Amino acid sequence: MDYNESNCPFCHLTKNIEIISENDLARATFDLYPVSKGHCLIIPRRHFSSFFEINREEYLAVFDLIELIKEILDKRFSPNGYNIGINIGEAAGQTVPHCHFHVIPRYKGDMDNPRGGVRHVIPEKGKY
Repeated sequence: MDYNESNCPFCHLTKNIEIISENDLARATFDLYPVSKGHCLIIPRRHFSSFFEINREEYLAVFDLIELIKEILDKRFSPNGYNIGINIGEAAGQTVPHCHFHVIPRYKGDMDNPRGGVRHVIPEKGKY
C-alpha cells in the first residue's frame, strides 16, 4: 500500500493500540508484529518518512521515550539486552513510510549466537 499522511497507520493509531507512554512530539506503543516479548515502537507524531528529516526537538522527545520505555520494559519483562533500530527506506526494510524507532528487548538464548547484533540484517555479513 502507498501510505501518506491521510492513511498512515502511525498517524491514525487505532483504538486497540496501547499507548505505553507519550509526550508532545512522540508516542510509544507495542509493535503489532513483535520479534521479541516487549518489542516497542517509538513514533514521532509528525508525519515524515526518514530519520534524516527529524528535527532536534523530535529527536530529543524520541530519545526521552526510549529511556522511559527501557525502564518500563526492564520492570515488566527483565530482558538481558536491547537492540534499537531504525529502517530508513524500502531497501533497508522500511514498510511504513513514517519514521519510527524499534526498541527490541533481547533475552539470553533468543538466538544461538547474538554476536554482531544489528549486523545480522545481512546474515552472511553478521559474523566477524
